[in-house]
Amino acid sequence: MDLHEARMLQDVLDGTPWLERAREFGRALRRSTRSGLLLFGPRDDEPWHLTAHLEDEARFAGVPELAPTLVRWSPPSDAPAHLSVGLDRLAAARRGESVLVVAAATPPALLERVEDVRRRGANVFALGTGDTELSTLAHETLSLEASVAPVVSFEGAQHLVSLTTTHAAIERRSVRARLRRLLDTIAGPDR
Repeated sequence: MDLHEARMLQDVLDGTPWLERAREFGRALRRSTRSGLLLFGPRDDEPWHLTAHLEDEARFAGVPELAPTLVRWSPPSDAPAHLSVGLDRLAAARRGESVLVVAAATPPALLERVEDVRRRGANVFALGTGDTELSTLAHETLSLEASVAPVVSFEGAQHLVSLTTTHAAIERRSVRARLRRLLDTIAGPDR
């Protein structure tokens, strides 16, 4: 799925409760992430794809704090820097940082790591398929429910999360820019 297809999916879902929930999830992720966003998933299904899309969207939207770091279970020693971040970084997560857990299935080892992160004060977000244990650990959860699963794949849901998360930043900046122009019109330009 490319950006064009993701936007088409967003248009198809426009007006549905699921897309509105995805937008709320994106806004919450944007507001809670002050000093870093870590992406984490199961050992056999690391969220590479979402990491790449969020990186692009964050750069486009001008919100560097949303440029994610992919946390890997056991990166190879010869991996490039952006692919060599291991579990030590997850263990160092603190207040002001957010951890987005992307998992269609949640093995116990993943849940233990997420519980540790939450205890240290990081914000935990989860994109999943309705795992109750992960939902109780996360501050915010977006679940791919059966009602939208025929229309939205798990990959599609990841694309929508990247779009809605950065869209909230663009909307906010747009409102500020419009307000600034309005004030300049009323008060006149600075001299």
